[in-house]
Amino acid sequence: MNKKILVEVSARHLHLSAADAAELFGADHDWQILKTLSQPGEVAYQDKVSLLGPNGQSLTARVLGPWRQATQVELAASDAAALGLTAPVKLSGDHAGSAGLTLQGPTGTVTLTQGVILAKRHLHISPSEAGELGLRQGQLVRVKIDNRHIIDEIVVRLGERYRLALHLDTDEAKAAGLERRPLEGELLN
Repeated sequence: MNKKILVEVSARHLHLSAADAAELFGADHDWQILKTLSQPGEVAYQDKVSLLGPNGQSLTARVLGPWRQATQVELAASDAAALGLTAPVKLSGDHAGSAGLTLQGPTGTVTLTQGVILAKRHLHISPSEAGELGLRQGQLVRVKIDNRHIIDEIVVRLGERYRLALHLDTDEAKAAGLERRPLEGELLN
């Protein structure tokens, strides 16, 4: 297929609902953008939240926007272990059977009963580009990264605004020895 794609490594982060954002930071909080992300319309804010695990340990995670209908925390497996959680590998937005934890912000606390996941590796792609490449929503594909590492079982995620990019978490990237940035991959199927 020989289609070159951007490969991005995603560190722990969270997507907040508007109600949870107001509880954690106050209704009048001035959200300052740290940077725009590769997917159009998505941003990383300067703000972070404390993730409080059931074992008494805590980590911080950056807040991403825009707001979602339900709050979601995306961790690497090593993060979940550090917090004493068993979080399932799921696609973004699938919270059924996922873990929970407590979020601590500057003005409040939110306890999630679900919404903590290990994000399944996925490929963002627009429907038109997917059509050109013969890909469909939910299809599993393989990508060769830096002519060395083959990553398989990557779920195709279609979206009108999506820009072609593979997303891996920090543990997956580290296990494959993918330290260099930027990374480039080649779609194999």
